[in-house]
Amino acid sequence: MIRNATVDDLPEILAMIRELAEYEKALDEVRATEDQLRDALFGPAPAAYAHIAETPDGEVVGFAVWFLNFSTWRGVHGIYLEDLYVRPSARGGGHGKALLAELARTCVRRGYQRLEWSVLKWNRPSIDFYEALGARPQEEWDVYRLTDDALEKLGS
Repeated sequence: MIRNATVDDLPEILAMIRELAEYEKALDEVRATEDQLRDALFGPAPAAYAHIAETPDGEVVGFAVWFLNFSTWRGVHGIYLEDLYVRPSARGGGHGKALLAELARTCVRRGYQRLEWSVLKWNRPSIDFYEALGARPQEEWDVYRLTDDALEKLGS
């Protein structure tokens, strides 16, 4: 079952963010707090949105956090999937596909024309999963990022 996240899900969401970061070998980079997530997901002007994957007995086994992007070429919004995670014990149960299908339905309902995300180059299980759904890498694009000291230097 896929449902919209609620404020009560914040501890599980943060726990899964940490689990995902650990899997991606970057746990030391997680700085988010429940208060930050509360404001970002449920504040007066949400910056992001979240869906929860549950088992039939209500156990939280996965999540997706996403936000709107915009294509100047297409003239419409799209969804950028920031995080998709299914706990190892629940993988293979269709939860990841169900989360992506819910986001695809949101795109179709709202007239958005893109659903995009990034995946680590070494994460072959995820790449295989995404490609089996019909997703294709955008090999002509490289992602760039400014953070920490470089961001501070450019911004001051």
